[in-house]
Amino acid sequence: MKKYILAAFSSLLLLSCKTQPSVEKKPVDVKAPVSNSAFISTVTKKSGFNQVKINSKVDVQTGNFIPTIDATIYIENGNKIWMNMTAVLFNVARGIATPSGIKGYEKWNKTYIESDFTYLNNLLNVNFLNYNSFQNLLTGKTFVPVNEQDFVLNKNMQGYALNSSKNQKVTVNGKTTEYKINLDYASNFDLNKVLLQEINSSNSLEVQYSNWNVFGTERFPQNVKIIIKGEKNGQVLIENTKFDFSTMQTPYSVPSGYTKVNIR
Repeated sequence: MKKYILAAFSSLLLLSCKTQPSVEKKPVDVKAPVSNSAFISTVTKKSGFNQVKINSKVDVQTGNFIPTIDATIYIENGNKIWMNMTAVLFNVARGIATPSGIKGYEKWNKTYIESDFTYLNNLLNVNFLNYNSFQNLLTGKTFVPVNEQDFVLNKNMQGYALNSSKNQKVTVNGKTTEYKINLDYASNFDLNKVLLQEINSSNSLEVQYSNWNVFGTERFPQNVKIIIKGEKNGQVLIENTKFDFSTMQTPYSVPSGYTKVNIR
């Protein structure tokens, strides 16, 4: 069950060169901090689309063979993420996430889950994901909690680096987890990479975004790579092949005869 829910909810991502006279360029000091108030406001701005349908190809690497999954991901901004997955032309799983939690079922083992976001957090070795941060993760927005007081912004040759200046503490249900957080952005503020390292453990989560383009009025990454390290290791590669902003139906109901998997 986990491998298909991981595929679902981790998938549920130019330079023009002209000849110029040769001039001596001074390297950008990557350790020179710049004002980060306006920058953080820009990179944490909420998405403006109403809804988007994304056709994707998802490859999950866990050490066991899992066929490439064709996924339809439909997002109603701030409200719902619906996913339908097929492999070798057969429907294999369906899931839905809302602010209240996640639901999903897979057909091969005839099992389903109903949970808050604890299950997704456990899969990704973190403890702070909720609906909004999950939507941001899928669409290339800043999905980790950042604030001006605890981060240092540096300008570099590639764009910007936003790094935690002290361990970031996140408390959920009375349990506190500390992280070191690094975020890399392009010069136009596209998010390139997020790296979270849990303090006092080997758990880490890295998300890479590439091939950004404008679709509708928004910029989206066409490639998203999720790397999970720790007691659970794995990678999820998402290739977003088409974006459509029309509305669609999102049916979800667990077929009869399926067994609920308890979330621990």
